[in-house]
Amino acid sequence: MILSRILDHKKSELRRKQNRGYLSSMKTRITDQPAPLGFIHALEAGHSEAAPALIAEVKKASPSQGLMRPEFKDGFDPVAIAQQYREAGAHALSVLTDQEFFQGSLDFLAAVKKSVALPTLNKEFMVGDIQFYEARAHGADCVLLIVAGLDRIQLEDFFVLATGLHLDVLIETHNEQELDTVLERIPTAKLIGINNRDLKTFSTDLGVTERLAKRIPSDKLIVSESGIHKRDNVVKIFEAGARAMLIGESLLRANSIEEKIRELLPTTITSTEEPAGSRWV
Repeated sequence: MILSRILDHKKSELRRKQNRGYLSSMKTRITDQPAPLGFIHALEAGHSEAAPALIAEVKKASPSQGLMRPEFKDGFDPVAIAQQYREAGAHALSVLTDQEFFQGSLDFLAAVKKSVALPTLNKEFMVGDIQFYEARAHGADCVLLIVAGLDRIQLEDFFVLATGLHLDVLIETHNEQELDTVLERIPTAKLIGINNRDLKTFSTDLGVTERLAKRIPSDKLIVSESGIHKRDNVVKIFEAGARAMLIGESLLRANSIEEKIRELLPTTITSTEEPAGSRWV
């Protein structure tokens, strides 16, 4: 399974960083960072009575799809993409930082945060404490915990570590068992993600959001992830109870980011300026 391969490689990466000097440098860098922006607050303020808030993802590639756009082979500018997302009405950002499988980088996160004033999720596969200090040191406002990749003790400990660093936490679930684990072990968790992608087949089914959302208490904010490509999909997850959605592929593959976001969230875009879709760097 691809998740197992990613996690094994991530653990190998972290072993090479296990020295006091590296962790110390991250802690020093954190002291120079401003306070994190409120990721959860941005989503709460961003959704309306008609549509969920949008977390727009900056992603160069994926294991299943390869490069998101052919021109990324010659150059990838995460800041230019993030700026287009902001101009088009995104409420928050997600930046992929895994290098081996997604061709990402923590430098992408730092560059985006330096230039674009939106709350940002460090989209990473968290398996060790150092990664949380890395996230905070590079400007993250929120981190991801994938229940399928963690045992219960890790899930609890990482949640405490992240919140202690003043980071919001998006906890990602795929099925009822994972969701029940979150609700039982971390009752204070506010942001719960439902990933519609099957980790074994990589197929997506929005019915996962419809099924799991019914089990989530009303005081939680549900984020639907994966498989959201058109307005009908947005309506489906919103009616199921999702108040935020994380979208990357359909935005990055569109001819115009602005027009695609207008399609997904027609009440979000009020600008009559020319579409920004051709401004790829």
